Amino acid sequence: MIYCHSFRVLASLARVSEFHSHAASMAAITPPPIFIQMKHPPNTIIEEDEMKFTMWLGPFPIHWLAHIESVSDFGFTDRQLRGPFAEWSHRHIFAVVDERTTEVVDEITLNLRSDPFWWLVGKGMQIGFPLLFAYRACRTRRILQ
Repeated sequence: MIYCHSFRVLASLARVSEFHSHAASMAAITPPPIFIQMKHPPNTIIEEDEMKFTMWLGPFPIHWLAHIESVSDFGFTDRQLRGPFAEWSHRHIFAVVDERTTEVVDEITLNLRSDPFWWLVGKGMQIGFPLLFAYRACRTRRILQ
C-alpha cells in the first residue's frame, strides 16, 4: 500500500529541511493522544542514522527502530527495521515552489503484518493517516510560518 500526503508551507526549502533534520521535530508535529518517546536521538539526523523510539498510542507502547537514508536538502527516508509493520518506508520530500514556499510530501509504502494483533494495530494506524498528516501539516505551518 502507498499513502501520499502533501502540503505547502510559507518557508524556504532551507528552513523546512533544517526543521525536519532534528529528531525532536517528530514529537513536535505528532498529535495527541500519540506521544513519542525518543531513545538517545541524534541532534541532527544524518545518513545511516538509526532512531529508536516508543510511540505511545494512549496507554499502548509501540517500539520502533528506523534507519535513515537518502538524506539531502530535498528530504530523507526513514525505513522501519523493527516495528508494527511488515514493511514501512517513509519518504519525506521537500520541493521548492518559490523562494518563500516549499511543498512537503510524505510518501509511505507499507505492508501490514500477517499476525492478527499487529495487522489490527497497523490497520488502525493506517486508517488514522489522513488526520495524522493533516495535523502534521498544521503544526509544521504554525512552527515555520
